[in-house]
Amino acid sequence: MANADAAADRTDSGGGDDDATRVDHLMDGLRAFGANYTEFTRRFATWLGLHSTDAAALVEILYAEDQGTPLSPARLSERVSLSSGATAILLKRLEQAGHIVRTRESTDRRVVTLRSSPDIRPRAEAFFGPYAERMAEAMSAYSPQEIRRFEDFIGRLRSTMDALLADEYRDGGSAVRDGGPTA
Repeated sequence: MANADAAADRTDSGGGDDDATRVDHLMDGLRAFGANYTEFTRRFATWLGLHSTDAAALVEILYAEDQGTPLSPARLSERVSLSSGATAILLKRLEQAGHIVRTRESTDRRVVTLRSSPDIRPRAEAFFGPYAERMAEAMSAYSPQEIRRFEDFIGRLRSTMDALLADEYRDGGSAVRDGGPTA
């Protein structure tokens, strides 16, 4: 969090910063926020006694449930950037630990839905409760119109990163290393 605060302080104290410097400060703040979010997930993993990748997957499963769009194993695989085989092994560990259950909720019985177990949700809420409260408090300082603009901004950044990952960086960056995207 100190990095994000430092970025905010530099922007606030600069007064006459040019646009490029402001963009640099904003990108530094986004990078620091991402690093802090990763650290929250790492600490959640430690708190539960899990590997950080397992905890990241569990967080994705919990978040998707909260959004009303539970994940399939294939979608989870995309979200945590693992192969289908590695995701299957990860899911087996989470299931054996009692953190998730696999259900068949679709009329197509081949479709598997990932759900958090009844025991893990209260633990996750206890861990992430202070985070959620403080984030809501921080965002309450902004008008609904500003929040919509932030949503648009973050959405554009995400789309840009998704496109980069799908194109230039799809094979671990080989397209960049070799001088451009490959077909």
